[in-house]
Amino acid sequence: MNDMRLLLFKLLATGAICAGAIYPLLDPELREGLFAQLLARGLPLLSLLVAGFLLAVALYCRSLQRCLSLLQAQSRTAEPGSVWLMFLIPYNFIEDFFIVANVSNSLRAEARYNPRLRGLENFGMRSGHGWCAAQLVAFVPNWLGELATLVALLLWALHWRFIIRVNRLLSQRQPATAP
Repeated sequence: MNDMRLLLFKLLATGAICAGAIYPLLDPELREGLFAQLLARGLPLLSLLVAGFLLAVALYCRSLQRCLSLLQAQSRTAEPGSVWLMFLIPYNFIEDFFIVANVSNSLRAEARYNPRLRGLENFGMRSGHGWCAAQLVAFVPNWLGELATLVALLLWALHWRFIIRVNRLLSQRQPATAP
């Protein structure tokens, strides 16, 4: 897929996500789910939760950026700074899949010659794409969306833990070898 087609796909998919997210606002009977419950508890609590979540996303992005920065340039399928596209809302809901794939594919490429990464199996693709998919289902304004929110948060935490582990492996100093 060339760059222009890929961008068009991402923009169209983002448009579909936006339409799905806006639809419950147009139909009062669909205004339920986790977001509605939090909003009912007051704007200050919701604001605090959103701020905390955005801080967590920033720390996660920093971990992903560090991960890509620790890889050899020839292993990277994306620039380390590209992970910050996660803050480009609502585009991020689609772009997150590509960010996760780029990090996973970069790790896979690095593992071909970096012994520190031997033993890794899926390079974070399952948990990463799992949280990306679950966050889309979380837009459903009912119990399914609430369940998907919990699944997304759990898988996101697992993926983040995996990235932290990889960063530790990549940061280890090479043992000194005798001349």
